[in-house]
Amino acid sequence: MPNEKVLSEKQAAVDALTERLRGISGVLVDYKGVTVAEDTEMRARMRAENVDYAVVKNTLMRFAVRNVGFEALEPLLNGTTSLATSRSDAVSPAKIIKDYSSKLAPRFTIKGGFHDGKVISVSEVESLASIPPLPVLQAQLLGIMLAPITSFAVVIKAIAEKSGGSVAASAAE
Repeated sequence: MPNEKVLSEKQAAVDALTERLRGISGVLVDYKGVTVAEDTEMRARMRAENVDYAVVKNTLMRFAVRNVGFEALEPLLNGTTSLATSRSDAVSPAKIIKDYSSKLAPRFTIKGGFHDGKVISVSEVESLASIPPLPVLQAQLLGIMLAPITSFAVVIKAIAEKSGGSVAASAAE
């Protein structure tokens, strides 16, 4: 029987994994045969985008998955497993992992993931990865909001020019 110190360390590891699984988004990966250089490059990119990435023990991960209610992930916990999670950006882990899975296939493959408290499949992880970054979405929304105002300004300018004047002359009067 393991001693108390080993058990407390394992319990602490399970608690940490449980907390990571409560994050906004995450992806499970099979990483057989990835070189140190490839792994270092990927980890640097993940750090730059505030994504936590680590190799996890399947037995400890099983306990954490049960604690959170993600039992559907249990069949994926075999072989080599790593976990990428983020608390701030739901899309970043999926984007980075999908990018590297396409570059490093078949040595680096997506097993599945979770998003907003739900387990998601590989195809759903890939769909999540296809969402544009937040600044792009914000710019698109702003463009949609400004379109009616811009159209109105163009119409007013056309009316003023048709009347024989200019918008600047009308404003000066």
